[in-house]
Amino acid sequence: MGLYLFWGEDDFAMNEAIATLKSTILDENWVQFNYDQIPGDSPDNVIQALNQAMTPPFGMGGRLVWLEETTLFQQCSDALLQELQRTLPHLPPTSTLLFSCRKKPDGRNKATKLLQKHADIREFSLIPPWNTDAILKKVRQQVQEKGLRLTPKAVQVLAESVGNDTRFLYGELEKLRLYSEGSPHPLDENAIARLVVANTQNSLQLAAAIRDGKTPQALGLVSDLLNRNEPALRIVATLIGQFRTWLIVKLMMESGERDEKAIASAADISNPKRIYFLRKEVQSLPSAKLLATLPLFLDLELSLKRGADPLETLERKVVELCAVCRSEYLP
Repeated sequence: MGLYLFWGEDDFAMNEAIATLKSTILDENWVQFNYDQIPGDSPDNVIQALNQAMTPPFGMGGRLVWLEETTLFQQCSDALLQELQRTLPHLPPTSTLLFSCRKKPDGRNKATKLLQKHADIREFSLIPPWNTDAILKKVRQQVQEKGLRLTPKAVQVLAESVGNDTRFLYGELEKLRLYSEGSPHPLDENAIARLVVANTQNSLQLAAAIRDGKTPQALGLVSDLLNRNEPALRIVATLIGQFRTWLIVKLMMESGERDEKAIASAADISNPKRIYFLRKEVQSLPSAKLLATLPLFLDLELSLKRGADPLETLERKVVELCAVCRSEYLP
């Protein structure tokens, strides 16, 4: 018997794990008889999945029943809970039942508590793009699992290029594996720069470039974002939100506050662990400079709403914002 609960927003990683389950459990010649993928959006479908899981497989291999995107672990009626309690402990050894959902299961939910006793629960959450340490750790782990040889700097460049995009990471690792096959030397950062297309030209990177006063890099990111049809006002909204968060964190730091929960509450951040990274990001930037960027952002937003050319307006204001954040500028 196999009982699994997969949850999280990293669809690619979850689907890879499900594909592994299928290849392990099912005989390829009997897949059409022994594999069921059932939407988990109705009580009737839940009952159908439980009944299918109790049915012995036909022919060779085992049976796999996948109840996809179920809401059981957010809200479960007493009737469905009773069916789960009656069925799950008695699944036949030839059957595997898989529940999946994007949203984190509610720990107070009785169905969740039941699965915690009987199931293999796996999380497939995307790493937040700001958590660069966790992204680097994941990339390093995947490089090792694929048997690739990369220098430490090459791993760093790869992590910066792929960000938290799991699908992109897997594709690039396969490309690097084919390229390095038979080579006795590890790939260095120059090889990564040639072979891997940077996929993290996002508004948070633009905010970081502006914060660090890197005008050429920031202008390049503006061009990349607009070429990828990212709406200019959405870019500006992300920038304003990021600089506002940095400013609040910096002001709290300068006031002597050390409690991460208090800082997170003031900055309207749900995860206090993020404060550690935000502190590092604004450590060398005084609050006066962050304050000086806000009128420029507001002027940028107003210009765009009045119909100004997005590329020209963003480029002009980005140059001004980078100047504000560079050390030679004194507000």
